[in-house]
Amino acid sequence: MSRQVSCRFKSCKNLAEDQIDGSVGTGNKGVRVTKVDWQQSKNAAAHHTQDYPGPELVIRRGQLFSLTLDLSGVLDSEEALIFTVETGPHASEALHTKAIFQTAELEIGDTWTAAKEEQTENTITVSLASPSNAVIGRYLLSARASSRRKHSDRKLGQFILLFNPWCPEDDVFLDSEEERQEYVLNDSGIIFRGVEKHIRAQGWNYGQFEEDILNICLSILDRSPRHQDDPATDVSHRHDPVYVTRIISAMVNSNNDRGVVQGQWQGKYGGGTSPLNWRGSVAILQKWFKSRYKPVKYGQCWVFAGVMCTVLRCLGIATRVVSNFNSAHDTDGNLSVDKYVDSYGRTLEDLTEDSMWNFHVWNESWFARQDLGPSYNGWQVLDATPQEESEGMFQCGPASVTAIREGDVHLAHDGPFVFAEVNADYITWLWHEDQRRERVYSDTKKIGRCISTKAVGSDSRVDITGLYKYPEGSRKERQVYSKAVKKLLSIEAWGRRRRIRRAGGVRGVWRDDLLEPATKPSITGKFKVLEPPVLGQDLKLALCLTSLTARAQRVRVNLSGATILYTRKPVAEILRESHTVKLGPQEEKKIPVTISYSQYKEDLTEDKKILLAAMCLVSKGEKLLVEKDITLEDFITIKVLGPAVVGVAVAVEVLVINPLSESVKDCTLMVEGSGLLQGQLSIEVPSLQPQERALIQFNITPSKSGPRQLQVDLVSSQFPDVKGFVIINVATAK
Repeated sequence: MSRQVSCRFKSCKNLAEDQIDGSVGTGNKGVRVTKVDWQQSKNAAAHHTQDYPGPELVIRRGQLFSLTLDLSGVLDSEEALIFTVETGPHASEALHTKAIFQTAELEIGDTWTAAKEEQTENTITVSLASPSNAVIGRYLLSARASSRRKHSDRKLGQFILLFNPWCPEDDVFLDSEEERQEYVLNDSGIIFRGVEKHIRAQGWNYGQFEEDILNICLSILDRSPRHQDDPATDVSHRHDPVYVTRIISAMVNSNNDRGVVQGQWQGKYGGGTSPLNWRGSVAILQKWFKSRYKPVKYGQCWVFAGVMCTVLRCLGIATRVVSNFNSAHDTDGNLSVDKYVDSYGRTLEDLTEDSMWNFHVWNESWFARQDLGPSYNGWQVLDATPQEESEGMFQCGPASVTAIREGDVHLAHDGPFVFAEVNADYITWLWHEDQRRERVYSDTKKIGRCISTKAVGSDSRVDITGLYKYPEGSRKERQVYSKAVKKLLSIEAWGRRRRIRRAGGVRGVWRDDLLEPATKPSITGKFKVLEPPVLGQDLKLALCLTSLTARAQRVRVNLSGATILYTRKPVAEILRESHTVKLGPQEEKKIPVTISYSQYKEDLTEDKKILLAAMCLVSKGEKLLVEKDITLEDFITIKVLGPAVVGVAVAVEVLVINPLSESVKDCTLMVEGSGLLQGQLSIEVPSLQPQERALIQFNITPSKSGPRQLQVDLVSSQFPDVKGFVIINVATAK
């Protein structure tokens, strides 16, 4: 197995101080390079890389950078300096992983170039430029004077070359400085979770500029199966953001390749960390690296997306985190999520293969699609959560967001799966004891709601559903849906021949061809929350039923409730009861529903979610299913007590409350924030009486200026974590 380039040479910082000892080129005439100044500050500022910690120079492709060389003598004006750059094992000019070039007229184009800028007696400053499509990664730079023989090159040291969203010729170019600041340089962000009607913001520390993170991100590329199988060819493809992002989407999960994060959706996290306990990517990436690439336990979709955002921003690709509420997982590719329930509306898991998650989180990255054409440039969906295999690997994307909106699901990569996540119909079937199934009337258009991401320059939520699909039910939306169905039926969309299953198990036909819609019942129903659903308190709701006819009718209502994971997988039943309601003409009636804390406290998961269902059986055989997803609320506030200045301690005050009607012990505050404190801070909280509030103070000393995110979690074994965050604007010391 080939060694990484990073292991073979000294760093730039060490080599910059070395002097030639005469062993290189002894006995040859001509000027020798004796020392190099990498002009770290100047180059880093010009390339927007000053936040990466040393010692290596970090630059971006398609842009000039400068070096100052000390020479053993005066370089003749006619004499050139010859440079060699190489990256990866078995570097070669044929693979574009090696280039040999000399000082001449400087041009930024398809090749590496260099030019003399300023020369004194024994010192020369040169400018170098890489092509805008250069392979990214760690390079070795060597140099010699043209008067010296070949193979007498002076190894100057290493530098790291990244993608360049500031360069118009780079495929990752993003023509907005505000967006570049947000999607490339911002080292913290917000991930939206919860349910469609109650979306909550969670802070996330991307930390792409923290110690060792850039080196770890390059290691992720080197650990991929593609690199292990053919390292030279793999490195040669790293000029292409389509290739690099697809590799990263596979490597962030551990399913095929000992990647970074191991997923777990069963609510059992023994031997690892609960996904909800992570506050950012840094600890995850560092743990993976320090354990010699042992997958980190455990992650769920927002963890995979947070880590992937860190890696891609670190490599220079503009990336954001996107949340899709009511997200379909369509296992058979028929654009239908088929849910089977019993007479109480409870999910029959042994029959239900598809699923609709309360939310699902993925990434979008911005780059051109040279493989598809300019119409599909822009945001591209990437999903590191291991759900379905693609080309034999658990990877997803990049899929053009434009292609998804226009129904061009035949285009690379994984368009059918992403299209279904935001467009599939939600079909409910009542399963009878005699193994008959019956279509139940329910909201079929609930998939793909409130697709959300963090706003540029603020903590607001931006709804980007319109980027993924036309308005639900519009003529254009129906046209796109039909277009997608035709392309999926052409078979090529999946890249292999397969039979596509109709909803309910009939193979070879689509539900749109034969499936009759459910009869619309003569009543409507919805759950109404009477009091805010707060963790530790009783839940009080009402099921509101309204008759739509001029005649009286009787309705049998079977109610059920269960604690669930965010994937809507049931954990434990906490409610089951039946009611008979007589509705007069056009009459509305309310059925009170109360779930005490004692009913749900033992089975509530860290997701803090409960699903209520009401199967309404109307006379004449009409059936209506009403569902309500509830996320329990919690409480924490964070206040900074004074101005925040780099290098100056400032106090932070956190107000917490025991949400339970019983005493709690062994609570801990976990604090994290890039540029605000080193690593994580753990603070013990005194025992709290029922509903007791407590103020906790601690100090932080910011190390970086600008807007910084401080995350504070209240952790207890007696209730799920209570999460909070605040943005602190840190000023530069005067």
